[in-house]
Amino acid sequence: MSVESVFHALTYVWLALEILVAVFTTRWRGKVQDRGTQVILWVVIIGSLKVDEWMHGVFAPDMPGSHSWLRPMALAILVLGLGIRIAAIFNLGRAFSANVATHETQTLQRHGLYRLVRHPSYLGLELILLAFGLHARTWACFAVVLIPPTLALLYRIHVEEIALRLAFGAEFEVYCRTTKRLIPGVY
Repeated sequence: MSVESVFHALTYVWLALEILVAVFTTRWRGKVQDRGTQVILWVVIIGSLKVDEWMHGVFAPDMPGSHSWLRPMALAILVLGLGIRIAAIFNLGRAFSANVATHETQTLQRHGLYRLVRHPSYLGLELILLAFGLHARTWACFAVVLIPPTLALLYRIHVEEIALRLAFGAEFEVYCRTTKRLIPGVY
């Protein structure tokens, strides 16, 4: 199997995972505080990927190493992103929700990947998007695939952190002081 075929196969795995997550973890009970962020995020991601697909016919590869190491690196980042996203979802277990929602018996998760960052599933998603951007091998496509979805994701994180503050109060504030949002030790 070529790097290209593995990348495309994993793209379908990712899409299937996201559909399963949306179908089986969207909550309609409890405190749903999503503010439409689930829809916004996926409209932006799908729109960005569609624009990227169109742009492939317009822009030639212009990133350094685009014919040698860039696609294998994109594949490695895709695998890492998928692994982190899947591990974060399983780490949170039944408390994971595709939309921003909390329930009364939920506890604040601070173990596993959640001790490194507050939103490891979003870190995994960002790595997946980074992989798509690098796989495109053009700076214009890279920007289209990464920037709009990142902005939508940052808005979702903002909404989610408001919900977590309301649910966990001081415990969440302590967690925020000791753990970064998305990038360990940076942000």
